[in-house]
Amino acid sequence: MKTVIYKEEAGYELKADFHETDRENAPVVVYIHGGGLLWGTRKELTAEMIQLYTDNGFAVFSIDYRLAPETKLSGIIDDVQDALNWIKSEGRNQFSIDPDRIAVIGGSAGGFLALTTGTLSNKPRAIVSFYGYGDIGANWATSPNSYYLQKDRVPKEMADQLVSNQIITEASIQPRFLLYLYARQTGEWIQNVTGVNPIMNKEEIQKYSPIHNITNEYPPTLFLHGTKDIDVPYEQSVFMRGALVKEGIEAKLITIQNGEHVFDKDFHNPTVQNALKQVIEFLQAHLSK
Repeated sequence: MKTVIYKEEAGYELKADFHETDRENAPVVVYIHGGGLLWGTRKELTAEMIQLYTDNGFAVFSIDYRLAPETKLSGIIDDVQDALNWIKSEGRNQFSIDPDRIAVIGGSAGGFLALTTGTLSNKPRAIVSFYGYGDIGANWATSPNSYYLQKDRVPKEMADQLVSNQIITEASIQPRFLLYLYARQTGEWIQNVTGVNPIMNKEEIQKYSPIHNITNEYPPTLFLHGTKDIDVPYEQSVFMRGALVKEGIEAKLITIQNGEHVFDKDFHNPTVQNALKQVIEFLQAHLSK
């Protein structure tokens, strides 16, 4: 594993961990971590998942990105685009990879960002979304979440104290999860991460929602989602897949019956193993020469 800096500007630098495979001129999996856009790190990709990809001939590029609310969503998306640009411009000089064969994979908020890459100028060849979402302007995201309302309320004063006056590029789930919990309890999450009121500015929010920005150049996409996901509704993958199919884009949904959010943490579960086998087959089909 080698760590590189793929973006550096005043006040911050963004790192990525590059995991090579034995294959020469290997296709690349770009992994984007989750965390509600508020926390997370490139280190969250487990050794088991890294090995799954590298054993099957894929190099892995696990990236950090600036976190909200200190950085708004437009800047975060810029970071993801810059990571793809870095691989194409610099990656081939440092690693034995083929930067023309890239798939972007992410979970939850990382799945959302992965889906967003299908709308950017520098698109990957394929996208895999683990329990991601395509519409951040829908009620599930902009209204108080009933599940999180059952938990102890986070005071606004506490949430405010968790916001830094500096750019954040990595953060652990504790205590930043309380910031997310507050935002989901109040319905302020999307406004916090975008800086835009989603009720008053629906058109502006739609610019950030992949489901509203699909063209016939959108990459083939694989979705994986559990039917008992209380954080990101299963329907988010159903709707996004439906929108892609309507536009003639290849899209498949693997449904994990009774699966919860982050179901893939149960790596050795036979259902999860079967789903991951299909992920590898999808990547092999779309990242071949």
